[in-house]
Amino acid sequence: MKLALGTVQFGLDYGVANEAGQVSLAEAQGVLSLASASGINLLDTAIAYGSSEAVLGKVGVDRFRVVTKLPSLPSAGENDIAPWVRDQVEASLARLGQKQIYGLLLHRPNDLLGAQSKLLIEALIALKEAGVVQKIGISIYSPDELDAIRKKVQIDLVQAPVNVIDRRMETSGWLDRLKDDGVEVHARSVFLQGLLLMERGKIPQKFSRWSMLWDAWHEKLQNSGASPLAACLAYPLSLRQIDHVIVGVDAATQLAEIIQASNKTEADLDTSFMTSTDTNLISPSNWNHL
Repeated sequence: MKLALGTVQFGLDYGVANEAGQVSLAEAQGVLSLASASGINLLDTAIAYGSSEAVLGKVGVDRFRVVTKLPSLPSAGENDIAPWVRDQVEASLARLGQKQIYGLLLHRPNDLLGAQSKLLIEALIALKEAGVVQKIGISIYSPDELDAIRKKVQIDLVQAPVNVIDRRMETSGWLDRLKDDGVEVHARSVFLQGLLLMERGKIPQKFSRWSMLWDAWHEKLQNSGASPLAACLAYPLSLRQIDHVIVGVDAATQLAEIIQASNKTEADLDTSFMTSTDTNLISPSNWNHL
């Protein structure tokens, strides 16, 4: 199964279109049960996702491979970052109830370019060699970050935003380069925090500067009869270089809809007109300034 389950909603009230708030423990159990029964075998979480890891540990994740992320490094005054990295990972394992993590990513990849980069890289490699983590990698916000980082360390896994608007991983050539190097690639933000799934009239006013884009998107969906879910999923799922497409949900019913939509490969639906490189739109970290 190419779909993977993102669990930020298990620990935080997350997403511009999220009206349900943080997922309850009972709902999380239902989501994971459906995911497992449907062939989804990879979970994405992070230390910074509130109580997500703890919730996963309570529900049980033995059926899944788990990818988690380190938070930002402590102050540059730390002489040896290795104990901090080990403590973070050991705490994650305790919360998850696991002895090993499939993937350990840096939430802030620029940490690999700072004063502590050498010690950080050594700490990550040591965890991999000890069998505590299978793969080490980074979660990026732009493919531009890969240029400098790939010169510093051999990574096994990259998580990056990929959606019908944000196609930079493909157009930059980085998807091909990573695949040629044997790097596993996970696509996230496929719904752009739910913005691409919202009804036309419910898109927040701060996104009105892209009104022509939203009008074209909804006109295309209406004329084709395609659902927003299927249209959004078709692009990342069609990319052979992508190993997993991460989807976040608020409920088991929502996951069921996504699984059903993922089987409707809207291959003939051209969504290339949606492409944009405007970081005010494709980077949610900039939305608070709109």
